[in-house]
Amino acid sequence: MHTQSVESPPRPPAERRTAGWAGALAVGSTLLLALVALRWHPLMSIDSDVARTTHRWAVDESGVTHAFRILTDWVWDPWTMRLLTFAVAIWLVWRRAARWTAVWLVVTCAVATLVQQALKALVDRPRPVWPDPVDSAHYAAYPSGHAMTATVVCGLLLWLVHRYGADRALWRTAAAVAAISVAGVGLTRIWLGVHWATDVVGGWLLGALVVVLAVRVHKRWQV
Repeated sequence: MHTQSVESPPRPPAERRTAGWAGALAVGSTLLLALVALRWHPLMSIDSDVARTTHRWAVDESGVTHAFRILTDWVWDPWTMRLLTFAVAIWLVWRRAARWTAVWLVVTCAVATLVQQALKALVDRPRPVWPDPVDSAHYAAYPSGHAMTATVVCGLLLWLVHRYGADRALWRTAAAVAAISVAGVGLTRIWLGVHWATDVVGGWLLGALVVVLAVRVHKRWQV
């Protein structure tokens, strides 16, 4: 007797797009990580050129530099972002009874922090050193913790705004704030001379990858 094979149903377009984005971000993150770890000379030269130029601007434009220090140390600091995450998690439990989503949000941010710290230890890239620094930072450079944390937190919160049916005005406002925060924190880290440009790009790529994977997990396992 012939037994007809049973094929799994095709994945919906949204799931295929998510898988595509995850794949592209994983490849980009891995490639950049490898080039930085190997100290690939052309990339290191670009980093040095960008760093020297922006540092010269930072020294000359003391008012802008002071404003950027406030933004990076207080508004877009990773701990500010984490506190925002905890506040949103509490709101999810209190107002939406969404315990699974609250746990998912906090765990995702914690995992992103662990990945970031592990990569810093693994790559152990020195930060830029200046005779006339305008700011200081500790630990290894790659990836930028500020850039990665901002990308993860803003990306997840933006997805939650969309998921809970925000109106168009709120959605546009949230998207604008998220974009300005993610781009702005990267700019401040380079301007202040505490990160190479590729540290920031690496943080953005890894943060976006975490967001895409986390959203996929939530869609599969939400209860």
